[in-house]
Amino acid sequence: ERKREAPAAASPIQPVIKDVGEIYSRLLDHRPVIQGEIRYFVKEFEEKRGLRELRVLENLKNTVFETNEHVLPKCEQAMRGNLNETFKRLQAANDMIHRLQEKEYEARKLQADKVTAREEKCIAHWEEFMKEQQNKRAEVDEEHRKAMERLKEQYSEMEKELAKYVSF
Repeated sequence: ERKREAPAAASPIQPVIKDVGEIYSRLLDHRPVIQGEIRYFVKEFEEKRGLRELRVLENLKNTVFETNEHVLPKCEQAMRGNLNETFKRLQAANDMIHRLQEKEYEARKLQADKVTAREEKCIAHWEEFMKEQQNKRAEVDEEHRKAMERLKEQYSEMEKELAKYVSF
């Protein structure tokens, strides 16, 4: 806390300046209050807490050490054993899936072969049917042609017969 020296001549502003200085130190200068709070906090922390933090840190260090030395290797060993077993199971499942895919592929191939064979059979049957139809058509056309020739002959004979009767 600083005290200013008063000027040699007393002035009427002097009490006002003094009052302003007191107001400033009470309202705006918080250093003494903050320093008191800091001292109180440090005193309370050192007296009441003591070595509790040190014990907590020591316990934490022991827990970490025990975990690193004992628990972590056991977990790692269990994990490796389970991973090996899991890997074997996955490999067996993969083999089974591969076999199923092969069977499905064979079944699809067999189905496709059957469909192809049926299609070829249907095509052959259709071609045979069309040949039969052409033969029958040729037969029908031949019969029609013969029938037309017979009718022509018959009509020509009828015309000749009719021509005999017209001459009367």
